[in-house]
Amino acid sequence: MKRSWRPGTMIYPLPAVLVSCGGNGMESNVLTVAWVGTICSDPAMCYISVRKSRHSYNIIKQTGEFVINLTNEKLAKATDWCGVKSGKDVDKWKEMGLTPGKSEKISAPTIEEAPISIECRVKQVVELGSHDMFISEVVNVQADDEFIDPATGAFDEKKAAFIAYNHGNYYKIGDKIGKFGWTVEKKKKQ
Repeated sequence: MKRSWRPGTMIYPLPAVLVSCGGNGMESNVLTVAWVGTICSDPAMCYISVRKSRHSYNIIKQTGEFVINLTNEKLAKATDWCGVKSGKDVDKWKEMGLTPGKSEKISAPTIEEAPISIECRVKQVVELGSHDMFISEVVNVQADDEFIDPATGAFDEKKAAFIAYNHGNYYKIGDKIGKFGWTVEKKKKQ
């Protein structure tokens, strides 16, 4: 039997990401975002949703750029801390020991400690209510060599140890249970 709850955002888990913004003469900042996702593969597009009251909101709105930095177990503390502290009051880069890196296609900095940094250029801002959605084109992706298999060139997600946000809590992402299309693959004859 199922029970009805009030309408809410129960689409979990989600990636817990650090979004970096600013640069090119403007102050840079880092904020934690869980409202993030893919919306198109060709062209590669994604979104983040940010409250207007957040310090980074105006930075992103003015520059039209940001970087989605995927987080892992090593960045768990910084991921949480950057979500509860404001860049108006503290230098999150310094306080969390994060290193601003150079993006290749935009001015916003990457986070050097992140396994993957996704450089984004805003295409549209959709006002929704508590959050505005920044619909963005992915213009470049930087992946840390530490997590790339030299033999195959594939990114090792298990080694990267990504974390996810699930209804107020952070979790390690577990073991692989299948791959896209595994349920319909033809078995090899032996």
